[in-house]
Amino acid sequence: MGCKFQLYRNGRLTMLQYIITALACSGVLQGVLGAPTQSVGGNPNASLPALPPPSGGVQVTGVADYHFDSAFDYESFNLVLAVELIEYDLFGYGLNRWNVSDWEAAGLTADDRALIAFFQQQEIGHAKLAARLMGRPDLSNVTCTYQYPNFTGILDWLDFNQKATRFGESGVYGFLGHLNDRSTSAALLSAISTEARQQFAFRQLEGLFPVAHWFTPGITQSMTWTLLSRHISSCEARRPPIKWNIFPALNITNNPQPTAASNAVAHVTGNLTYPGRTLNLTWETPGKLVGPDLQYVTRSNASEPKYVAWISQLGLNYTRLENINGTSGTTVQPGGNLWFNGTEYTGDPAVNGTMFILVTDANPPLSPFNLSAIETHIVAGPAEYQSG
Repeated sequence: MGCKFQLYRNGRLTMLQYIITALACSGVLQGVLGAPTQSVGGNPNASLPALPPPSGGVQVTGVADYHFDSAFDYESFNLVLAVELIEYDLFGYGLNRWNVSDWEAAGLTADDRALIAFFQQQEIGHAKLAARLMGRPDLSNVTCTYQYPNFTGILDWLDFNQKATRFGESGVYGFLGHLNDRSTSAALLSAISTEARQQFAFRQLEGLFPVAHWFTPGITQSMTWTLLSRHISSCEARRPPIKWNIFPALNITNNPQPTAASNAVAHVTGNLTYPGRTLNLTWETPGKLVGPDLQYVTRSNASEPKYVAWISQLGLNYTRLENINGTSGTTVQPGGNLWFNGTEYTGDPAVNGTMFILVTDANPPLSPFNLSAIETHIVAGPAEYQSG
């Protein structure tokens, strides 16, 4: 079998190129390079028919219509739109508030600012996607007034960004698998995949290790709306109301402050907390007017507070709520790792990264997929816990 060894620009073949060419010429790599590995009807040049795909799957054939099949779908995207709009405003807020010398003093460069500016442009696309799927493309530019914390500096603002993108991302994971229409679910997955990268980047810019966990937890729509609503003062009247519940606020008064011990850009850091650490908690009672134009009221169907639920990684764990005094109490951070082999826990810490806690009246065993069943037991929360 004749074979030509093609000379490259420098007139020489690398050893790897030589070996691959020789194997191809000898027929060893025929199958890899596309030549038929068996004949069809005695003709070695005949093409083989494609194999049928494995059976199963949902809506893998037919035309994708990209429309909502339920109020659940529509209201989920209505919430997504609210998240995308505040993120657009939030990213621009920081870029405009501080001057170049402030950014440089925080250890951040023009390239870092350009990255955040690009994140802001991504939010325009995400808002347009949600609004168009809702059949209301005009909603992508709704004007709202937001109330942010009193940021002490750029790193404090970055910390708020990574917390906002965390509940925005986790808030989608919590309902994505429950949407009736799969085509809109796939479109939303494309958007939330970029938001996951935003969250990692904000952690890194803040000085935290960007990827602290093995699995990203999901939360319900009402949990997301509880965390988001407190930061919206008002919106244009054309903005549809959001129809998810808002639970009473939960506050971790000794939440770790990662900006106090780090500086941009990230270095390898361990957990900011540890098993056995005491959390000091306070919470509000139901009936408070909150959200845009104070048109919403906090609600709870729970009875007396007894537990703290920890939403992290793949699981939902509980600890006892102790030292209860009215609307305050303490709990202890649990230990353990992801996997239990019958004798010991192994793998990544079960409590890690930017995760969520709730005060509850019971401790029902639930999985990430049926997490909404805990909502009737929520006394207050969620709050984001900066465990790592």
